[in-house]
Amino acid sequence: MPLEPLSQKDVEDRLAELPGWSLDGDRITRSYRLDSHFAAAALVVHIARVQEELDHHSDLTLGHRTVVLAVHTHSAGGAVTEKDFELAGRVEQLAAGHGAG
Repeated sequence: MPLEPLSQKDVEDRLAELPGWSLDGDRITRSYRLDSHFAAAALVVHIARVQEELDHHSDLTLGHRTVVLAVHTHSAGGAVTEKDFELAGRVEQLAAGHGAG
């Protein structure tokens, strides 16, 4: 069964529960700052593992001391779905463990 796009209100309500996340066009996005490039790379590896578990992948960018995610659901026409918020919630838990801000 295909995932259904969330309404604009549903997206806004869910974003209110995820500080630091925002809507950028048709994606929810978040940027994390870490203490070092190595710490950022380690977070990327852990995010990749979760994405594999969920079979749901974001655009994931590794910078010098930053990690940026942009998430939407391709199978829902590029809209934001519940699956995107499931991934975002899991990433938030990982990021806290890495000291990301």
